Amino acid sequence: MDARLDFFGNALGAKVLRHINSAGKAASESGLPHATQELVKIRASQINGCGFCTDMHTKDAAHAGETAQRLHLVAAWREATVFTEAERAALELTEQGTRIADAAGGVTDEAWADAAKHYDEDQLVALVSLIAVINTYNRINVINQQPAGDYRPGQFG
Repeated sequence: MDARLDFFGNALGAKVLRHINSAGKAASESGLPHATQELVKIRASQINGCGFCTDMHTKDAAHAGETAQRLHLVAAWREATVFTEAERAALELTEQGTRIADAAGGVTDEAWADAAKHYDEDQLVALVSLIAVINTYNRINVINQQPAGDYRPGQFG
């Protein structure tokens, strides 16, 4: 399978990606735990059917020391005992934020309150921003049919 466009090699595409990368970098440097960040990116990518991002973030997480067991259970996190309460709150916020069009009320007050119990204001800003950024990347890659499987950890710096 080939991508529909060389989005990464197109001058306008590169300019757009630089801006999205800047937002992602700000969120990633927030103090939100790195493991939580990768779990959020993986779960949103799974929901959106983005093979490219799922491939990237599972490999990045494994490279950073995440266990295979936790990576295999991200899609079934509700039934898994390997995630902390804080991670579970972040995953719930991720699911509700990613499925915003499917939920009549958007993100519930309960999901927000649960996340707010575990994260300070800067971390919440980072979490919301990270959810928005990964959903943006997912949409670009799914629309473009970006092939998955060849990513190498650290490939994009």
